[in-house]
Amino acid sequence: MSTTRPCSPGDRGPESEAAVADAPEDRASGAPTARQVRRLSLNGASGIVPLARDYTREALHAWGWLPAESADRRAAAEDVLLVVSELVTNACLHAEGPDELWLSCDGKVLRIEVSDRGAGQPAPRTPHRAGRPGGHGMFIVQRLCLDWGVVRGSDGTGKTVWAELGAPA
Repeated sequence: MSTTRPCSPGDRGPESEAAVADAPEDRASGAPTARQVRRLSLNGASGIVPLARDYTREALHAWGWLPAESADRRAAAEDVLLVVSELVTNACLHAEGPDELWLSCDGKVLRIEVSDRGAGQPAPRTPHRAGRPGGHGMFIVQRLCLDWGVVRGSDGTGKTVWAELGAPA
């Protein structure tokens, strides 16, 4: 199920702004004990999509998603990397480029946020035409994610596109 609600049940809210560092884990199970957060400034960077993917891959390693112990866990990590690529690429193509990549994981849900200064409203193209090149980004996000949406900047400029994926079992 995917929607374009402005926020989700996993919305980070104001209390999470201060929790930027990785939280400790339970060493016995490897499960995070609290929400873990990472941020990457993309403003003015070059090679933005590979940079965002590499940064996300590092976070997935730190959070225990990688190296994957099974095909399902590997697929979950690859889904996260694909969604990051799609959201960052959309900000490059349809906005003025991404400003920031924000990742958080609470052990059950991984949340991806990409902020930009664009005014557009991302949406899957309908009808979706699988055989045609281009235009698949938000369709892919919609299919892979538990939920996704857009939050407009409080000052009326820019937006944050967020997506949530379930953690591997």
